[in-house]
Amino acid sequence: MRRPAVDGWFTGDGDDFRLLGTRCAACASVYFPREDVHCRNPGCGGGEPAVLVEVALSRRGRVWSYTDCRYRPPSPYVSDRELPWEPYALVAVELAAERMVVLGQAAPGVGAGELAVGMEVEVVPGVLGEDPEDPGTVWTTWNWRPVEVTG
Repeated sequence: MRRPAVDGWFTGDGDDFRLLGTRCAACASVYFPREDVHCRNPGCGGGEPAVLVEVALSRRGRVWSYTDCRYRPPSPYVSDRELPWEPYALVAVELAAERMVVLGQAAPGVGAGELAVGMEVEVVPGVLGEDPEDPGTVWTTWNWRPVEVTG
């Protein structure tokens, strides 16, 4: 069984996969992660309670920054010490239409050496890991993949 690591943050699969945010009906500010209580824009004149509408975010953006995570973080980071550490790239992606930067892991097989600031990337479904307490359950998330990479 596949389950989202965080309910309500993304939807779909394959080419229909999208991150979900919210947009304030009064000032059009967009939030990810989603905001379901109040508009965080201090200049918003919409009042309380805010009207926040779910929106699918852009599938593509440009690398704003990235880093190479080559070592296992110390506690309280949770990981299985019995398994070898697998390095990964962390990518900050600018979504121009939403005027925001969204952080996420690069897709498996995409390391920091394959990334460049300004490169076009797209959001794709990812796997966070298997649930050790519920065999067969896979926790899902999102990854960023360079547009020219397929698979």
